[in-house]
This record gives sequence, structure tokens and C-alpha cells, in this order.
Amino acid sequence: MSPATHIMTTARREILTRPVLSLVQSALPALSATENEAIDAGNTWWDAALFTGNPDWEQLLAIPPATLTEEERAFMDGPVDRLCAMIDDWRMTWETRDLPPEAWDFLKREKFFGIIIPREHGGLGFSNFAHSEIVRKIATRSVSTAVTAMVPNSLGPGELILRFGTKEQQEHWLPRLADGREVPAFGLTSPEAGSDAAAMTDEGVICRGQWNGEDVLGIRLNWHKRYITLGPVATILGLAFKLRDPDHLLGHQDDIGITVALVPTDLPGVTIGRRHIPSMQTFQNGPNEGHDVFIPLDNVIGGPERVGQGWKMLMSALAAGRGISLPSLSAAAGAFAAHTTGAYARVRSQFNLPIGKFEGIQERLARIAGNAYLLDGARRLTCAGLDQGNHPAVISSILKLHATERMRVVINDAMDVHGGKAIIEGPRNYLGSQYRAIPVGITVEGANILTRSLMVFGQGAIRSHPYLLEEIRAVGDANRGRALANFDQVLWKHIGHALKTAIRAFVRGWSGGRFAPAPRAGKATRYYRQMSRYAAAFAFVSDISFLTLGGELKRRELLSGRLGDVLSELYLLSGALKRWEDEGRQDEDLPLLAWCMESGFATIEQRFAEIIANFPARPVGWMLRLFIQPFGRRNGPSDRTIRQCADILLEPCAARERLVENVYIGGADEAVGRLTDAFQQTVATQPVHDRLRKARIRDLDKAHEQGLITDGELESLRAADAAVAEVIAVDDFAAEDLDQSGHETATPRIAEPAE
Repeated sequence: MSPATHIMTTARREILTRPVLSLVQSALPALSATENEAIDAGNTWWDAALFTGNPDWEQLLAIPPATLTEEERAFMDGPVDRLCAMIDDWRMTWETRDLPPEAWDFLKREKFFGIIIPREHGGLGFSNFAHSEIVRKIATRSVSTAVTAMVPNSLGPGELILRFGTKEQQEHWLPRLADGREVPAFGLTSPEAGSDAAAMTDEGVICRGQWNGEDVLGIRLNWHKRYITLGPVATILGLAFKLRDPDHLLGHQDDIGITVALVPTDLPGVTIGRRHIPSMQTFQNGPNEGHDVFIPLDNVIGGPERVGQGWKMLMSALAAGRGISLPSLSAAAGAFAAHTTGAYARVRSQFNLPIGKFEGIQERLARIAGNAYLLDGARRLTCAGLDQGNHPAVISSILKLHATERMRVVINDAMDVHGGKAIIEGPRNYLGSQYRAIPVGITVEGANILTRSLMVFGQGAIRSHPYLLEEIRAVGDANRGRALANFDQVLWKHIGHALKTAIRAFVRGWSGGRFAPAPRAGKATRYYRQMSRYAAAFAFVSDISFLTLGGELKRRELLSGRLGDVLSELYLLSGALKRWEDEGRQDEDLPLLAWCMESGFATIEQRFAEIIANFPARPVGWMLRLFIQPFGRRNGPSDRTIRQCADILLEPCAARERLVENVYIGGADEAVGRLTDAFQQTVATQPVHDRLRKARIRDLDKAHEQGLITDGELESLRAADAAVAEVIAVDDFAAEDLDQSGHETATPRIAEPAE
């Protein structure tokens, strides 16, 4: 640095930067220890590109698409299909309250609990995408079975041992977890803490005790956990607790912090509580407690060196549950709803017309189809990122929140289209269990309300913004000279970035995105231009919010939630665009992409309008409108797009097949199998129906007598009508066949279809 430059830099620091630093220090709260650990867990990825306000779309398109190996595909077509065939969700829900014993044995024997465990440790060693695909397909058959298979791979101690365990822990535990000799559960949630894991009261105290006949240094544990999936059948717990060292046996620190350790459930003092029944789902779930349970210090995951690092480890591990498992359940619900609701709307007629031809129904069908396309695109993109070695915590939060919310939308729409068919319980009701499972996905792994209002933008801004975290850490530096130097360096970079973002937002807003950057993406190019426009607007509004609100923004949950919604939509729409590209820009899928983009853009503009209308500093709100929303808001998908999306679900076609790929159908004597058969027969006989409608003859025998239909056509029509009648039929039960709890204990009689 030249002397002149040094003088100018020093003057800038003293005259301009120092007052700003003092202002920021008074307005910006310091990061807590748990916040720092959460931020350090995982990394940023495409979320950081979106936060720049000028994402490089070529970088998105260059991400290798998530694909299955031949071995993984064979597993899908073999063991996964055989597992699904073993499952009777109705019987599990209302009779046995559990998976059948043969399914438990099969899960262990075929290493479903070791999907992510490497081969050298006895597991399958599959990719994150394979894990997701396996869970997704099983979930189209039974959510409870999917949860049972997924938890050991994403929410149990297996991943923690794999990523943080000592060599000895990996060599001992991973093979036993992979082949089912050990069944894991993960104990995090305490009754007193709920979603605030840092407030847990479960405690471990460093002490000496007996272990295998020897006096060793260890931990005396006391805990009370609930909502623990696989807890009632677990043989090993991954337990989170606050560790204390009052006698300073490890060092001079009294409170060491959140720690995670392995606790065999057969130890003295461990109590496995009675089962919870989550929304009538039959996966094993329940509370457990420990009273003065002693474990050696070597049982800490990662060994003694990892004491106090549990929060960071947990945040890293939970990213898998949020980014893979729950989105896979949601994508399964979308594809399942698309297949069943489209088929039902095609075979069910009112006023001599398939109900899928009514525009009110088509609106619901389009929403199901569009969300199914969107969910799977975002799921695939996230899995591709995970398989590249990323652990994007913000994206995982986005996907968990919005995937499960869209699961709620598609299943509710499916229920509405099915009407009474979907509310009458019995073996023929293929939607009831999916409907009851909705609150599970919404609630677990961070309640959606808190995820939206506190995590997506709150953590995303700190993690993913190009400069904000550096500024916060500079402000928090106790060394005042170093704090000023570092803050000065990053502040002016931030100011330069903010000015560029403001110009981009203004130009792209007033031009309608016409001059925004976009890759050569065929018919999707126009969507990339709008995405660039909204990314610039998001970055601009974010910077204005930081500038005007400072630390107050953390407490403005409504504003933070809306900003998080914009970021989330940008990510989800990126997944839809990437899917369209990876699948070869299929023209047949263009209505689905159009629905996603038009719906997403309408949501983004609605959130911007809400931010502008409620911005605390009104003149700032007026300025934001001038920059980013000068011409009002979009209205969402057009009626033409809605009709095109609905038509995809109502007719067999390549677009429909891609949308409902890997939905488990089952046998011809099962509900979804019967529906699929009736759908195919209805479509096959439609030309004959059209001929009879043109002749204004509804009586088949009369049409046959007049020679309008052949013997074969008459037989096909009657077979199709019988198949449809079987689909429309619902179950009923005699009073004497029900026990006092109202549960069926005998084979139900099938009610006649309503006219």
C-alpha cells in the first residue's frame, strides 16, 4: 500500500467508518454461542448465489443432475418393491399398530437401516439421492414404513457416528446399525424445551464410575425426552444433553455445553416409556427417561475431544433430515396425489362428464400437478448438492418448511376432489393415511412457524449474504483496533455491493426484467430473466432492511418471514428450472413449468407488496415500491395454463409418467391398483363412449342391438363400468364387527357406489 493510499484509508476509517461502527455496535446484538455454532455448521451453496442478487445461472445448470446407479436402481426395483408388497397400511393403523414382523425382519436383512453407511462398514453405501428415492417410493405405499426406514439414515445417531465418530466407534457401531443388530433413536426434544433445543434441561455431569468392572472417567446422565421416533424399540440412543464439570475433572470450565453421546437402552436407570401415537401413524414413537445413568467418556460421539460440540454436530446432522427425508415424504405425497386424483377425476363422472373436465376441479388438479413438479425438482436439486459434498443448512430449512407446506396443499386438494370417497375409512381409502400424516411432517424437525419466521431469512441472511457475517464478527471483536480495521474493509465492499444491487433492482424492475441476464434455455429463457429481476429485488430489499432496522430486524418476524418466503420461492423455482433442463426441455412438461413459475412469481410479488405496505419506515417503503414494484403485481397462472396442467393428469402421457414416476401401484386387488386399472380402461373405451354420445344413446344393450358397438366393445364397456364401480365404492361395517374403540375387527362390506 502506497503512503497516499494508507493516509486515505486511515482517514476514511476515522472519519467515516468509526462512527458507523459505533452505531452498528449499539444497534446490532452479538451472536450467542449457540448461534455461532449453528452458523458454523454446514455451508452455503445456491442460497449464497441468490443472496448476491445476481446469480450465475450457468453455475446452476452445470450442477450434475441427481441420478441412480444401476445397483441403486436394482434396489428400488427389488427390495423396495418387495417391502411395499408386505405392507397393509389399513391393518397396521387399525389392528396391529405396527409394521408386520416380516417387514421388520426384511428391513434389517436388506440393510434399509444402512442406506448411507459405507460398504466398508457393512452398509449399502448409497447416495443421498438414492436414500431420497427409496424413502419417496415407500412413502407412496405407507408413510409409517417410510419413516421407519428413513430415521436410522438421517435422524438417528448413524450419521453422527459416520461424520464425527472416532474410528473405534465407527468400526463397532456402524456394522451393527447397518444390519439391524442395533436399532437407533435420537433423543433431542425435551418437554420443557420444545423447538428451543438450547433450553433443554437434560444434564450430564462429569464424574468417575464403574464400567465393565473398572473405575473410569465418565458422565452421570439424567434426562427426559419425548417424541422420539423408534424410541420404543431402540437398542441405542444418540442422546443430546447439557454437560457440566463442577469438579473440574476435564479442565477449568463448569458448563461445557451441549454434548451428544451413545447410550445403550439396557443400561441401569434407562426407562423406555409407553408409546406415542402421532396422528394415527404406526411408526414407533415414544418417550424415554434416564436417572443417574453412567456411561464412560468414550461414549461421547467423537470421543472426549467432542464434548461441548453437540449443538454444531446436531445442526449439521439435522440438515439431512430437513433436506432429504421430510422433502422425500412430501414429494411422495405430491406424486401420489397427482396419480390418484387425476385418475379418480377421470373415471368419476357427474352430469355425464368426467369431473376432471369441470374448471373448479381443474384448478385443484393443476395445483396438485404443479406442486408435484416443483417439489420433485427442488428435492432433486438439493440431493445433487448434497451428493457434491455440500451441507446447506439454510436450503435444508427452506426445503423442509415449504415441501411439507405444499404436501398439506396437495393432499387437501386431493381430498376435496375425491369428496366422500376420501373421508370414509376402510381398506379402499388410499388417501386417509396420507391426510393424517400431514401434521407430522409440518411439526417435526423444527415447527414450520418458527422455521419460517426465525430460521430461513434470519440464519440465511447471516450465512448467505456476501458480507453480513464478516461485519457482525468484526463488530463483535473485543480488540477494538482490529475490529475497526476489519469492519472498515468489509463495510465499503458491502456499500459497493449494495449500490450495484440497487441499480440492478431499479433497471430490472422498470424494464420488467427484459434486460436481466439469462442463459440460453429455450422456452424457459424468459423465466430466468424474471428470476434475475426478483433476485436483485430481494438482495436490495434485504440490504435496505439491514440498513434501516439493524438488530431490530431479528424481532420483526412478520417481515423476516416474508423475506424468507421470497428467498424460498427463488430456490424452489431454481429447482423447477433445473428439472426442466435436466429432463431434456420436454415441451409436454412446459405447462407444469409455467404453472410453477407463474405461481411462484405471484407469491414473490405478493410478499414484496406486503413488505412495502408494512415497512416500519414509511418513506423507505415508498422508495422500495418505486424500485422493485412500479407496475403492480402479477395474478398467477393463467386459465389456459391451469387447463393444460389438469389435462396432463387426466390422460396417459409422457408428462404424466414423469410426474408420477415410482409411485407404488400395488396389485389388482388393492385400492390404488384397482384405480389405475379403471383409469386405463376408461381411457381405452373413451372413443366408444364418444361415438355413443354423438348418437345420443346411453343404453349399451340398445346400442349393441342397433349395431353401433361390437360384441368386443360391449364387453369392454361393461368391464370398464364394473372397474369404475369398484373404485367409487367405499367400505362400511356392521356394528357388531366394531370393537368398543370404533375399530374394525372383521372384514368390511363394500358399500354400493353412490349415484
